[in-house]
Amino acid sequence: MDDTSGDAGGGPFSPVRAAHQDHDSVVELTRELVRVPSRGGIDAYEPVLDHMAGWLAAHGLPCAQLAGPGGSVVALVCEVVGDAPGPCYVLDACLDTAPFGDEAGWAYPPTSAKVHDGWLHGRGSSDSKAGAAIFAHIAARLRQAARTWRGSVVLLFDVDEHTGGFGGAKAFFEGQAVPRRVDGVMIGYPGLAHVVTGGRGVLRARVQVHGIAAHSGGSRAAPSAILKAAEATRRLHQAPLQGPGGPGFPLPPKLTVTAIHGGEGYSTIPDLCVLHIDVRLTPAFEAEQALDLLRSTLAGLDADWPDTPPTDLSITTQWPAFALPEHEPLRAALLAAAKATGLHPQAKVAGPSNIGNYLAGLNIPAIAGFGVDYRGLHATDEQIRLDSIPPVQATYHRALLSLLPAC
Repeated sequence: MDDTSGDAGGGPFSPVRAAHQDHDSVVELTRELVRVPSRGGIDAYEPVLDHMAGWLAAHGLPCAQLAGPGGSVVALVCEVVGDAPGPCYVLDACLDTAPFGDEAGWAYPPTSAKVHDGWLHGRGSSDSKAGAAIFAHIAARLRQAARTWRGSVVLLFDVDEHTGGFGGAKAFFEGQAVPRRVDGVMIGYPGLAHVVTGGRGVLRARVQVHGIAAHSGGSRAAPSAILKAAEATRRLHQAPLQGPGGPGFPLPPKLTVTAIHGGEGYSTIPDLCVLHIDVRLTPAFEAEQALDLLRSTLAGLDADWPDTPPTDLSITTQWPAFALPEHEPLRAALLAAAKATGLHPQAKVAGPSNIGNYLAGLNIPAIAGFGVDYRGLHATDEQIRLDSIPPVQATYHRALLSLLPAC
């Protein structure tokens, strides 16, 4: 690898030239990672963590493992430090993956890492082992040029992302390893068309709807928890939600009942039915307003079912909506770097929530998606386009060089 001294464009050092020089190595590391199964909640994580740790150590980048509350390892962390104190940026990518699904439907086995017609096939290739490999190579470049910049860059590789727990991120940002100051986080989710600069928030609730148990063949009617839950579902889906948050946040809020559990057998009228409710939040419809809506709707339901116990509401997840303003340095740097590299992604507020929402709750700005071109995300025949790797690497590298002050 070349020394990274010089400017961020076409001088003695060029991120574009460096990315092309690294291309074969990035592809090989991605293939090696894909060959190690690391499905969230299914496979052991030590093999994939050990492989990445070995690569980092071989390139002069010692790392440490982070454990979650239960003591299991949930992340790998590596810090590259410049010549003097300065801002701190985190490069975050997950090394766990979605499940394989029906393996018989894949053109190539999910851990084959097969390269065909310029595409690399395999589970986790896009989400986000290619992103991890790219970030590792950028860190190696920055280490070689540590005397030329101030601040620090942290690699954070999570293996509890696809479980929905985000244990690696939580262990880092809420633990002892977190730097005193984090100026921004870049998350290596895939996709060339957009830089995800915001996302709807999420509030998830578990609702216990009560009825009166009785024999289904009895002569006296009893209020069924299933009927009451069906009425709750109807009322919730008809409840008015306040509109989008404005030009900077064009998406509306959304409420969905995503699961209903209740009853068993044939001869018993159930006295309990459990609903799972997913509410997508915006700056105009935040968590407190969503809670007020849920409580008032369920209170009205209980008033109309006076012979049943009151409904119970508990919150399981709560993340705020976020949208980085145009002047936010992280957003501006990445979009400018992409343009300088010949790419033209658009800033986007995403409908689904992401780890950026969690970080927004900690007041840490985050870019939650810009990466390699892909097909089949979380689906059969997941794959990435290999020639999209160098411009993505060059974009992130340029952005960091613009954010980290020169010495």
